[in-house]
Formats: sequence, structure tokens, C-alpha cells
Amino acid sequence: MEHCSATQSQQAGGKTARFATCYGAKCKRMALRRVDGLSAIASLREHWPEYLMEVGEVGCYLFAACVFATLLQHPGSIVRQSISSDIARRVLMGLAMGGTAIAIVMSPWGKRSGGHFNPAITLTFYRLGKVEFWDAWFYVITQFLGAMSGVTLAKYVLRGALGDRAVRYAVTVPGMYGSLAAFAAELTISFILMLTVLFTANREKLASRTAYFVGALIATYYVFEAPLSGMSTNPARTFGSAVHANDWHAVWIYFLAPSLGMLAAGELFLRVRGVAPYCAKLHHTNHERCIFHHAEDES
Repeated sequence: MEHCSATQSQQAGGKTARFATCYGAKCKRMALRRVDGLSAIASLREHWPEYLMEVGEVGCYLFAACVFATLLQHPGSIVRQSISSDIARRVLMGLAMGGTAIAIVMSPWGKRSGGHFNPAITLTFYRLGKVEFWDAWFYVITQFLGAMSGVTLAKYVLRGALGDRAVRYAVTVPGMYGSLAAFAAELTISFILMLTVLFTANREKLASRTAYFVGALIATYYVFEAPLSGMSTNPARTFGSAVHANDWHAVWIYFLAPSLGMLAAGELFLRVRGVAPYCAKLHHTNHERCIFHHAEDES
């Protein structure tokens, strides 16, 4: 599906790490073969820029969530005072967060790190053989750190407004139908999101538009699913808000349901396509280096 040209070869811990730039039509080899797996120290030394980018991406996403939640929910906000309809405010929140997701994936950071900013996505790509063991661990760790940092920054910028009862640090908690409905909802929307990523990113005509599909789904989820679970699909997103709000009610839902839903999507993709996805990036058609495994044949 893509063409990869190796742009850098570096010796790390006695092993060769090949970084690839993805663009064009087809790639016949892997950018980083599983036998070339790096140690923890070597992974940190060679891939730390990608890890820091994930910190920034998740941080930006949580910062945006907190800012828009405050604008739309805080009783002192002129936006909240002007828009009384819950549905209208959810539409605006969806558009804002969907746009934020698109901007992150399409940014230089997103194009280089893969634009995951979600531990469940990283875990699924690891299960599919696209991400090395230590890369997966460091991605997940930095994603949680980024989530906490994003809310911390928003807390500083917004002062006490973010802690108002109407905003509550943009926490995600079960809605009117309780925990079971929230679990089912998170499982379903996470499954659909990951399945969309896999099928669009692995179709040549759709790959460059994957970010827009993701953004559209996020916007839709905020409008229709948010009343059920608060709309997360992201363990780090829920954790970042929960830490500051000290609200751990049903937090297990937002760790378990997104992970199970996305892993199930990965399994279905394998059964339908018969081959692993091409790469773990949400946006392939760029000239940034790639630290992930690439498919040997066109999918």
C-alpha cells in the first residue's frame, strides 16, 4: 500500500534499528523487523522524540477538552449562558474535539509518532505486531503523563473554573443508565473507532483521510454517546481528569472497555483481511521517520 525508503540506520545496543519514511505506493520490507527489537535503554535513546510527541499530543487533547468543557458548561461562561440546549452544546463540544483530534493526527508530531494519543490504540497495534514491546510500554506511560500534564496546564490557565461542579475537570463518568450501559457504550464506540482506523488507514484511497474519519466519529460520539458514558474511548483521557478531580467512580470501565473494544476490532480486521495492517501510523503519507513494523506485502 505504501512505499518506504529507509532514511536512517543506527546502531543501538549491537542491533540495527531502521527508520523508514512512508510515502507513495508500496513497501516490500519492514521498517523495523521484530528480530531487530531494541532494549529499553536503546529504545529510549533512539525513540525518545516520538515518546515526547505522544506526551504533547495527549496533553493538547486533554487541555482542549478542559477548555471547551469549561466554556460550554461553566455557569459563568457567556457561551453557556447563551446556549441553553444540552444537545447544541454537545454538538459544539463534538466539533471542537473532533477538530482537535484531526489537528493532532495531521500535525508534524502526529505524522511522526503515529498520532495514537490513546493507550488502547497503542495496545491494539502492539497486538497486531506493529509496535515493539518497549515502544508500546513507553508510549502508554507517556500518554498517561501527557494526560495529567494537559489537565494540569488547563487547571493553571482556567484557575478555579475547571474545578466547578458543572465542569469537574471534564471527568468521564457513567450517565443516566448506569455503569453497565456506560461499559457497553464505551466498548461499542471504541470498537467502531479502531475498526475505522484499521480499514481506512489500510486502503490506498482512504489512508490520507483517516484523521478526518476519526474526527467525524469523535464529533458524533459527543453528540449521541456522551450522555451514556461521558465519551472517552481513551484510558489516559479519563485518567488525566480523574486524578485532578479525585473522582474514581467506575474508572475501571474506561480502562477495560476501550481496550477490549479496540482489541476486538483488531481481531476482526485480521479475520476479514487475513493480513496485519500496514503500519501503526494513523497518517502514512508523509516524509517523517517511522519506528513501527511495516507489512512486507501490499495489503
